[in-house]
Amino acid sequence: MRAAALTPASVPVPAPLAAPPELQPLGRGAPLGLRWRTMAQVGLRMMFHDKLKMLGTLIGAVFAVVLSNQQAGTFMGLIYKNIMFVDKTQADLWITPPATEQFQAGRAISTAALMQARGAPGVAWAEPLLVGGATVALPGGGSEPVTLIGTRLPRLAGGPWNLVAGSAASLGRADTMIFEDSERDKLGGLNLGSVREVSGHRTRVGGFAWGLLPFGPSYAFADFDYAQLLLHTATDQTSFVLVGVQAGADLAAVAAELQRRAPETKVMTRAAYRRSIITYLLTKSPIGITFGTSTLFGLIVGFVIVALSMFSAVVDNLREFGTLKAIGATTWDLAKLLLVQSVAYALLGTLIGLALVTRIAEGIRSPKLAVILPPELLVGTTVLMVLLCITASSLALLRIRNIEPAMVFR
Repeated sequence: MRAAALTPASVPVPAPLAAPPELQPLGRGAPLGLRWRTMAQVGLRMMFHDKLKMLGTLIGAVFAVVLSNQQAGTFMGLIYKNIMFVDKTQADLWITPPATEQFQAGRAISTAALMQARGAPGVAWAEPLLVGGATVALPGGGSEPVTLIGTRLPRLAGGPWNLVAGSAASLGRADTMIFEDSERDKLGGLNLGSVREVSGHRTRVGGFAWGLLPFGPSYAFADFDYAQLLLHTATDQTSFVLVGVQAGADLAAVAAELQRRAPETKVMTRAAYRRSIITYLLTKSPIGITFGTSTLFGLIVGFVIVALSMFSAVVDNLREFGTLKAIGATTWDLAKLLLVQSVAYALLGTLIGLALVTRIAEGIRSPKLAVILPPELLVGTTVLMVLLCITASSLALLRIRNIEPAMVFR
């Protein structure tokens, strides 16, 4: 029996093998998810291939994160020191001199406002608060300034807080004050029971508080009547009136009633007073300008480094980008590649930068200076760095638009 002749038509032809997804040509009909995944893979491989250039770009992002957060954190620490007293008081409302914008010694108001507040509907309690500058005579000569706070027993609505030695009730004893613990050496080696001359009057140390250091001389606390004597304030004068509102009372309505009863004063809620202090620091003090400029400088320098590094990476890889266009990648596909790279740089730079700035904040933290890094700042930094790196990559995209696939064959 003769074998059947094999003709070309009868020979089975094997089906072509499908190329892996990452090696398939990027035709216009490729699925959107595949195009994104492919360009992301290519972008990350190109990014990690040139490690030296990647390191330079990361340094720019890390520099921007560290400098901007260090400046912003220090600025927020200074803001905290200025609003600290308002935050720590038990007052819902503040009755202040009419032009008050920040917490400091200034023009006094009549204690008549105190009496009017105590008789107003919705008011649970009202207490006076005296603020002024005093001097502590040092044993070896000379003196040091303190910010004297006069608060009334037994409520002590105006402090002291954070006591580390002694008792707040010691202010009830004659000629007694409470000082800042971190300033003990500066004030001549204070201890419990030490006697110092404060504004010409012999004063005994009844306790120490910690961390009550504003942007200026440290706080020192005394009974309201003794503070009036030390500050030479008339008995019918006070700096502020602190007001507590009854549970369930309308805060805005009580504030409006107090303003009507004492039109020569300014009545603010605690939140409004905080906003007033922050606004003053941002717009009318050199603190906001100085730290705002430093923060902006860090972001600009980081932006320039990231932009130049990414642009340089594009220039160094023109043939590779031309090859991608030759196999079907569009300018929009290459934009996806740069977008993935910029987000990767932003996230890596932010992670490294925040780790460094957190360590720096812990290293320099003290009662006199604290770098505050709230969660909102950390989240905002991440978002800002992503936007900054994406903006920087757009400069490189301008160069990519002019790349032609034919350059591969030259």
